[in-house]
Amino acid sequence: MTLTRDGIVELDRAECLRRLAQAGVGRVSTSVAALPTIFPVHYAMLDDDIVFRTAAGTTLADAVQDAVIAFEIDDIDPWSTTGWSIVVVGHAREITGADQIARAERLPLNRWQHGGAAETVLRISAEVVKGRTFGERRLPLWAERRPDHRPSALGLHGPPAAH
Repeated sequence: MTLTRDGIVELDRAECLRRLAQAGVGRVSTSVAALPTIFPVHYAMLDDDIVFRTAAGTTLADAVQDAVIAFEIDDIDPWSTTGWSIVVVGHAREITGADQIARAERLPLNRWQHGGAAETVLRISAEVVKGRTFGERRLPLWAERRPDHRPSALGLHGPPAAH
């Protein structure tokens, strides 16, 4: 980790990858019809790369296939202006080989609802990985605000049942 002149801590690649492996929802940034567009996605890590599913033939699938894109996750508290952010830039490609598809199928990837549409699994190569913290808290936002919403209490498909 490196401290910049403005007090921001730059995270090394290993720390960025560790944080990426602990999250599960991020944002894919690409261009659609020459305009910047951002899509939220559920994702998981395969080796050091980001893997996500989408319905085949969607705007997202078409926009990122064989494109250089950015992917971002963060944990920011707007009230205290503390948190961290990680950005990955790399090529996105569909996973096609049988071995790679089998590995991707074993990942804890939540699916967006596609109404039964055929899915494609895409992989973003983590070519450039940069992360920063600014006044970082010890606990993530979900732990500070709602202790009953910790990942261990959530399960894979949403918040815990009402008490």
